[in-house]
Amino acid sequence: MNMQQFRKEIESRLAGEGRSLIYDHKEATLRIEDKELKKGVTLALKPLLAKWERKDFAGVDEALRYVEVGLAAMKQTPALQGNEKKVFPVIRATSFPTETKAGDALLYDEHTAETRIYYVIDLGDSYTLINENMLADSPYTKAEIAEMALFNLRSLPQPLKEDVVAGNKFYFLRAKDGFDASRVLDPSLLEKMDRQAGGQLAVAIPHQDVLIFADIVNERGYDVLAQIALQFFGEGRVPVTALPFMYEDGELEPTFILAQRRPKSD
Repeated sequence: MNMQQFRKEIESRLAGEGRSLIYDHKEATLRIEDKELKKGVTLALKPLLAKWERKDFAGVDEALRYVEVGLAAMKQTPALQGNEKKVFPVIRATSFPTETKAGDALLYDEHTAETRIYYVIDLGDSYTLINENMLADSPYTKAEIAEMALFNLRSLPQPLKEDVVAGNKFYFLRAKDGFDASRVLDPSLLEKMDRQAGGQLAVAIPHQDVLIFADIVNERGYDVLAQIALQFFGEGRVPVTALPFMYEDGELEPTFILAQRRPKSD
């Protein structure tokens, strides 16, 4: 299936009354907008076509469901007061906008040179980003929202799946609740992983739906981590960064890993 055929397939599944579909040929993106709200979701078609060609139809369906859920969420305007237990932090790349398309400033804090922390109200199948206007309409300060979000984050489960490659241990956290990457903001989790590491603890946040820990004990481990981070970054619905982080003294430092594996000399 070529791009034109695939585009028509996706458009047929997302078309609906009250919606406009705008295709950007140069970027191969499809913009789905609510005509009344003048807001919408932009869908990158190239990675979706790659999934289709791999017969990963479930992955395509998930992306389309994300569009539907996102459009529905735009029609909701939840208030902070009364939703205190639904406030959570999310990790985004520093390239992520700091204001909405309507010009409303989003609530965020700096995190690392690669990442920022934004705050959301969890709506179940989706969430809405908290902006300054929502904060002004509430009895809370920004610091209180941040504290509230981190408190709620610590109540979430931390399921870890372990894999071993060349003696290096890799742990994948995928709870499928939209806040997988956010767990990196829990210092107790980072400290626990550091205590049990036999070598250098590294962390990867390739996209919002996964958090990767690596216990690196040899050079091969750095190479594998770099490959994993890049692969997950390319597959993520909301990419964050392909750069891994080294964990040292309670701090995360983005690190560019250049594999230099040479054959051993006789």
